[in-house]
Order: sequence, then C-alpha cells, then structure tokens
Amino acid sequence: MLDAIVALVVVLLVVGGILVILGPRNVWRRISGLRRPGMPVLIEARRPREAGALNPKTQRVVVAAGRLANWMRSHGHDDVARDIRAAAARLNGNEAAGLYALQTTLRRIRVVNITDTAAHERLRALVADLRTAVDDRFEQLELLPFKRP
Repeated sequence: MLDAIVALVVVLLVVGGILVILGPRNVWRRISGLRRPGMPVLIEARRPREAGALNPKTQRVVVAAGRLANWMRSHGHDDVARDIRAAAARLNGNEAAGLYALQTTLRRIRVVNITDTAAHERLRALVADLRTAVDDRFEQLELLPFKRP
C-alpha cells in the first residue's frame, strides 16, 4: 500500500515537472487542441487577417502611387518620387497619415514643369489616377467631407 502511494506521488511530481517545463500556455493550447471524438465543432475560429493584406482600395492607391513614382523617377524627379514612395509606405502602418502625405505630395506635383506634351499628358493621367484612388479611400474612411459636383 505504501509502495502504491509513493509511486503515485512520484508520477504526480514527474507530470507536474513536465507541466512546469512546458509552461501553462503551451499546456492549455495542447489540451484545447485535442478534440473529443464524436463532438462536432459548431463554431469555427476566425482566421486572423494576414499581416500584409490591405483593403482593395488601399491596394489601388499603392499601385497608382508606384506607377507615378516610377514615372517621376524615370523623368528625373527623384525627390518627388521618393516622397510618393515614402507616403505609400506609410499606408501599411498608419493609413490616414499615408493618405494625407500622398495628398500633400500630389499638391507638390502641380509645380513640376514638363515640356513634352505626350509626357505631360501621361503625367496628368497618372496624377488623376492617384488622386481618384486617394479621394475614394478618403471617402471610404470618412476622413474628409467631400462635395462631388
């Protein structure tokens, strides 16, 4: 009888030691991860949103900003291209701040002088595309009041 009690205490101490080594969170995850046979799962856990997943309208802003930045860089306006890329990068962390930065940079593009008419038209199209995408996302986030004609 005494040997059975000693064996039970030894087993409990060994199991307790293993639980301490694994830690309470790991043990709870492993225990909760075990499913009982025959028990249907009625509620599925939601998958967390992927780290790099952006709203489709935000993705549209990022793509338009990338196109405009590439065009500006290829035409010798590296400082404006750098500002556009920095503002677009801010969209991941703080979307509102990134949108405001893009809007400020778009105002700055108005003073860029282009002598070639075809290049000027391409610049206007790229700026209009980015401005539309930024305005749409602003409106969706309800950051600014918009008055559409």
